[in-house]
Amino acid sequence: MTSTTRAVCPHCGWPDDAEPFQVVSRHGTAAGRTEWTRCGCGSLQVRVVDGGGTRIVSRSRPAVA
Repeated sequence: MTSTTRAVCPHCGWPDDAEPFQVVSRHGTAAGRTEWTRCGCGSLQVRVVDGGGTRIVSRSRPAVA
């Protein structure tokens, strides 16, 4: 069964499963890789990519200008 609810950035609404605005860094791990990405609103995200797919495990608030 496919879920109809999509996770989105709580700050700007950008879909979490979309291509990130910017990949800051990628690091290989024993299970896959960890990616630090930046959303279009400036929020930093830590994504874990492994056999189970991609999931965001941490997210910051956008920088205040």
